[in-house]
Amino acid sequence: MSATQSLDFLVVIPARLGSTRLPRKPLADIGGKPMVVRVAEQAKKSLAQSVIVATDSAEIQAACDEHRIECLLTSEIHPTGTDRLAEVAQLLKLPSNTLVVNVQGDEPLIPPELINQVAQTLADHVECAISTVAVPIHDDGEIQNPNVVKVVLNRAGEALYFSRAPIPFVRDAKPEQKVMHLRHLGIYAYRADFLQAYSRLEPAPPEQAEALEQLRALWNGYRIAVYTATESPPAGVDTLEDLERVRSLLANS
Repeated sequence: MSATQSLDFLVVIPARLGSTRLPRKPLADIGGKPMVVRVAEQAKKSLAQSVIVATDSAEIQAACDEHRIECLLTSEIHPTGTDRLAEVAQLLKLPSNTLVVNVQGDEPLIPPELINQVAQTLADHVECAISTVAVPIHDDGEIQNPNVVKVVLNRAGEALYFSRAPIPFVRDAKPEQKVMHLRHLGIYAYRADFLQAYSRLEPAPPEQAEALEQLRALWNGYRIAVYTATESPPAGVDTLEDLERVRSLLANS
């Protein structure tokens, strides 16, 4: 049995009914099933021991029940998905070193192998509280785009900083200089004890400046391991156009 096959982790999918860009997004129909159910079914193809939807909506809970997806009803006041995961860890009384992978509820095409990899990365980095994923950026427009979050790593593959700015900034480019820019992808694995601590941490100044909640962890001294993938997974669903793209892809698969 390989190291990955012996992994022990669970997937939690935070799902809020409110969405400014695409109303009632988790319940959007994709091939006869709500999107959140599609995400959970995709996550079940990973090596996770269990897949749980965490929601503030009785409608989402009912949809999950109908499709036999485990679902927990959580508070309506959580400001972030991480806070919602912290409540799940508390409700389930998870042991402190349990690995919890946060899969976004709008990622119906997320590769199961990526879920396994982010869990494996955290398992391999015992000194880290969090793991996440990045991919190389080859387009200068993405490097300059503030909607594309960049990350710089240390030699151990841990995050030094996340930013919407083009980091590392290349001051004097030379032909022999090789600089790799990395795009951060929004999938995380956490240790359960960090989730409990996170809910008690105050927002950090760089987090508030960049609007990036992972900076709260770095500000408070927590270490984040980063797996560098070779290519980006299929994009998630933020808009109606995204939804139609995913519907078409699944209809033709």
